[in-house]
Amino acid sequence: MQDFLSVTLSGHPPSVTHSETPGIKWQWLDEGVLMLTPQHGYTQSVVLSAGIHGNETAPIEILNQLVSDLLADKLTLAIRLLVILGNPAAIRAGERYLTADINRMFGGRHQNYLPADEARRAESLEQWVGEFFATAPQSTRLHYDLHTAIRGSYHTRFGLLPYQTTPYSAEMLRWLNDSELEALVMHTSAGGTFAHFSSEFHQAASCTLELGKALPFGENQLRQFSAITAGLRALVSGEQRPKRSTEAMIFYRVVKSLLKQHADFKLWVADDTVNFTRYPQGTLLAEQLNECYRVEHEYEWILFPNPRVALGLRAGIMLVQMAESELSKA
Repeated sequence: MQDFLSVTLSGHPPSVTHSETPGIKWQWLDEGVLMLTPQHGYTQSVVLSAGIHGNETAPIEILNQLVSDLLADKLTLAIRLLVILGNPAAIRAGERYLTADINRMFGGRHQNYLPADEARRAESLEQWVGEFFATAPQSTRLHYDLHTAIRGSYHTRFGLLPYQTTPYSAEMLRWLNDSELEALVMHTSAGGTFAHFSSEFHQAASCTLELGKALPFGENQLRQFSAITAGLRALVSGEQRPKRSTEAMIFYRVVKSLLKQHADFKLWVADDTVNFTRYPQGTLLAEQLNECYRVEHEYEWILFPNPRVALGLRAGIMLVQMAESELSKA
């Protein structure tokens, strides 16, 4: 097959939709959806996705290079792998999304949206992931959904764990640590993200990875994410992971979602506020009809501040720091 990204961006399926090499069998399932299976046995079924937001290009480039090396047998495949470029139409347009944010639609929430392309795409991705995990019921399930943030961040590389009532996978947490994430955020309520869908509906160990700031193709400094890239290559090949060489991860827990419920909503943060900016207790951060939010803990950190979201959506998340041990009590 030609370059995975180029074929996806063309809007047409490849002339050959399935084939094999000495190391793998591959099959083009749908636009931007590629399944790769090792010629020999496997114990893990892994979903790697990027491009759920079309302007978040660094993870797309990372996954495309990974696929190229697998198809050229430059990298051994030791797992069953589903690679997804989530929103091809938005990727082609260089936009976060065209009509609505797919990463709010999973877990059946796409039914609450107009039946436009992105709602249909969310439904389709749910089906492909469900079939992928169902056809290998004995293998360990894992899903990493790769993103970049709209704005800068005090932590260039961080992860978001979906809410779940059981402890998080110790193996996944080791991988995240060895891949040199700077911070890890634990959600405390269910959501419509792709990673949450895999966790809730398919009991996969899953995490959303945020890698730097959204930039156009060709402008990414991929060396910033060399540890993540090395971790992904080790994951798919079954090789030994490189050990962490940077400072220890910092752990956060969500304590408040700032929902934009009224047209008069005000988020009292500067436009250049970066993710993980810290605020002291009592700071007024959000106001709308009959409601305001002031920082309730000694300190809280803000994540994804965006007052321009549509009504009913989250305009920011407030965090507190926590001990790593809390992850085993989820």
